[in-house]
Amino acid sequence: MSFEDEWSTHKQAAGTADPSPRTRLNQLPAEQGGSPAPAGGPGVLATAPPAKKKAADTIENVLQPGTTKAADAADEPTRGAVAAFGGWATATGLTKAHEHWDDQVKRLMGRLNSEKTALRGASNLFTGNDQLTGGSFQPVQSKVAGL
Repeated sequence: MSFEDEWSTHKQAAGTADPSPRTRLNQLPAEQGGSPAPAGGPGVLATAPPAKKKAADTIENVLQPGTTKAADAADEPTRGAVAAFGGWATATGLTKAHEHWDDQVKRLMGRLNSEKTALRGASNLFTGNDQLTGGSFQPVQSKVAGL
């Protein structure tokens, strides 16, 4: 099959599909348990502040303390190993490896803190926007009432 024939086949197939552009939000397809998009329209933006709060709390109460505990657990054995290998290149290597470990732990803790802050900020932002938008809808005052 020539390129032109193959290209023509693809163009015809594309012409039979719905040509209108659509935005798809990151969600499961309906057949996999996700909610279906409204008929003829794009997906619906939804947010779950309680889920964001739960995730932020998990970071704060489980992941961050666990990471700190794991990092601290390596300190004493490493110091003992460095002392035992004093004067050897192994001691220098262990010291450098432990410094690298500490640096990685600090980076991970910073990332966890950023994610926690972002989750809480997004939750507050969406809730605030919803409240602000809802408050902007004023009931229509009838000009006939009171006559």
